[in-house]
Amino acid sequence: MTLYQGMKAYGAHLGPYRTPAREDEPRLLGPNFYYDREDLLRRTAAERGFRFTVLRPEAVIGHGTGNPMNLLMVIAVYASVCKELGLPLRFPGSVATYDSLYNVTDAELLGRATVWAGADENAAGEIFNVTNGDAFRWRHIWPAFARYFGLEYAEPVPMSLTEHMADKQALWERMVERHGLLPTSWQSLVSWQFGDPIFSLRDNIASTIKIRQAGFADCYDTEHRFLELFDRLRNANVIPR
Repeated sequence: MTLYQGMKAYGAHLGPYRTPAREDEPRLLGPNFYYDREDLLRRTAAERGFRFTVLRPEAVIGHGTGNPMNLLMVIAVYASVCKELGLPLRFPGSVATYDSLYNVTDAELLGRATVWAGADENAAGEIFNVTNGDAFRWRHIWPAFARYFGLEYAEPVPMSLTEHMADKQALWERMVERHGLLPTSWQSLVSWQFGDPIFSLRDNIASTIKIRQAGFADCYDTEHRFLELFDRLRNANVIPR
């Protein structure tokens, strides 16, 4: 069995924390549903005699619809709307976040890690961070996103996507019809409430040394992977070509 957690186990939702985060960091004082679920799983596994692994990804990105908590979709839809309106692509967070280190987890890589964890004895009962294996700054890859979507690049302006995208549903519906996009409800397409906190984080990176030493060494170049996945969204008519 595999239990998914995330960087909230280290306090990413509370503010700056020690990075790169390591799996042996002590727990936080306050309540955290990650801990409750893990404790329940450990008790149940001991009682019933099954193996489990805890994986901690961060901001999963992947080709798919119907899961609005997908950072890939947040960026792709935001950029597509900017293009439709003739606006430059601005990073919608603070300059501090723009210059901070971050990492993400590809959905397919997470799937492979899950298969590995279920079969490898080295993973039994362990906690592993699992990310693409690199770290990046938004400042360095955001211009590549602008080029990909054929947009002018502009400097960051902190804004709430939840607020600024609230009136864009009708625009998106017109885009779906005009570009022949896959019909997907606005509510299930993307969660701006998910994206906003990510674009306000400071350094938020996890060490992947433990999982590599245990035997899982898959990795991606995150900038290249974003562009590959944008291509998939275009080819599947999820976003305009």
